[in-house]
Amino acid sequence: MAAFQALFIPRCSYPALPHCFVSASNASPKPHSVSCCFSTTAPVLENGTIGTDASERDVIRLGLPSKGRMASETLELLKDCQLSVRQVNPRQYVADIPQISNLEVWFQRPKDIVRKLVSGDLDLGIVGLDTVCEHGKDDEELIIVHDALGFGDCHLSLAIPKYGIFENINSIDELARMPQWTPDKPLRIVTGFTHLGPKFVKEKGLKHVTFSTADGALEAAPAMGIADAILDLVSSGTTLRENNLKEIEDGVVLESEAVLVAGKQALIHRKGVLDTTHEILERLEAHLLALGQLTVTANMRGNSAEEVAKRILSQPSLSGLQGPTISPVFCKRNGSVTVDYYAIVICVPKKALYKSVQQLRAIGGSGILVSPLTYIFEEETPRWPALLKKLGL
Repeated sequence: MAAFQALFIPRCSYPALPHCFVSASNASPKPHSVSCCFSTTAPVLENGTIGTDASERDVIRLGLPSKGRMASETLELLKDCQLSVRQVNPRQYVADIPQISNLEVWFQRPKDIVRKLVSGDLDLGIVGLDTVCEHGKDDEELIIVHDALGFGDCHLSLAIPKYGIFENINSIDELARMPQWTPDKPLRIVTGFTHLGPKFVKEKGLKHVTFSTADGALEAAPAMGIADAILDLVSSGTTLRENNLKEIEDGVVLESEAVLVAGKQALIHRKGVLDTTHEILERLEAHLLALGQLTVTANMRGNSAEEVAKRILSQPSLSGLQGPTISPVFCKRNGSVTVDYYAIVICVPKKALYKSVQQLRAIGGSGILVSPLTYIFEEETPRWPALLKKLGL
């Protein structure tokens, strides 16, 4: 088996950042190893004082992104779930959510949220899945509570130039078979993902690779001649196309979006964390489920509620969540109260609205009203028993 080697060449002005070297070859029976040096992290201030040890504090801590689009969309989602974050001073990194007692909100960099979940300095956090995988490094202490919060969608992908020696290269296999890559002249990839990057190229069989690290504007690296390819997050792909780069087949490392993540030990051992997690999860699930649904109300002639129900359930788009709600519409005619119509209420997916309206009309529906939904609270969110199973509870 040919040697695999990935060398990280840091590009930064901060000596505290890690310098990493990853290698695996036939000359050594050991698996690839990573050696890193970090500076000591400064102590955390808690309301003006040095924070207490994780095992000593009683307050529950939720970490949220401090800047950028992820931060604003996280706050918007929590607000939609009636969990508005109250930050008295925008310069402070600590806030609260009045609806949940004994909970502190800490604004941190996403990668620091993950690291502090592992260390126990935070109990819960909202970050991108890519950040969890890169900085969590498969740590069993990290538990994904909700894996699809509906924003921050992107994917981590390998991209190469459209021109030159890469013009006819369209897959990872073709890239790996290129004769240009040798121990003396390896494939140069620039990335900020120093954990996921080498793990991915090793799995894909790329044998001669060097990695250099950089922050921002990675798309310019191939044109400048300092890299052959980039490994970066892609949303729409517009930036890649505008810089004459292309994604290739089997080049996606990870699909990512915002997730709710927790520390395993905190969930099991810290008082109140599991109950608070349950409440946050219920609110998130109820809101996210409602986003894709609409309430449809209509009147329908019929001899009985059962007869109307049969007509409704004969249509594939009208079954609702569990079935239609049907109630009589009372009318006064010639001095007596009669029932000529029945009111039906169903939930329909937004994407199927017009089709549902057509089907209602076809079976005699009229006076059709459509209303948005805010929350749908089920008997129990499916993610809750799944979480308890992960924890062995």
